[in-house]
Amino acid sequence: MPEKKTTARAQKDKREGKSASTQAGEYVREEIDHVREGKHGARSARQAIAIGLSKARRAGVKAKPSKTASKATKKKAAQDSRAATRKRSSGTAAKKSTTRKRASTKKSTAKKATAKKSSARSRATTAALKREGRSAASKRALSAQGHKAAAKRSASSRSASAKKAARTKGAAGRKTAAKKAARTRSRKAS
Repeated sequence: MPEKKTTARAQKDKREGKSASTQAGEYVREEIDHVREGKHGARSARQAIAIGLSKARRAGVKAKPSKTASKATKKKAAQDSRAATRKRSSGTAAKKSTTRKRASTKKSTAKKATAKKSSARSRATTAALKREGRSAASKRALSAQGHKAAAKRSASSRSASAKKAARTKGAAGRKTAAKKAARTRSRKAS
């Protein structure tokens, strides 16, 4: 269950018209913080990010999986999005319509929709995460994950997102980014 302040930040992002990935980023940040605090671990930075994205989708953020994502990832994303709509649809009218839909579908799928969450499975998942390490949320691990993700994208795609970032940053933001870039260049030159 996401923290209230995380949900509030994501809703603020939505009100400001920011993208779904920006909204989802709030949940990913929360998950990284959890790993750093020692609430649980993660096998890799990628796993921590995936847990955060799953939380975001379940909270109602419309974060679509990438076109190149695996079949399993797309399936999980759809499952999380459905879970969000189930949470939102409270009230008698919504309940009646879902009951009618369930009656029309096959018995096996109806069983899946109404099945109670397994507490043993939930506990096992939590225990497994607690056994994992904390280094997945280190600056080095997150940086490496970012570089790997960027390397998979084309140069034009990276360029387009950089241009968009520059447009939406604002004058003050551009100034600080330019100063940081200059510092980086001078550091690499020496």
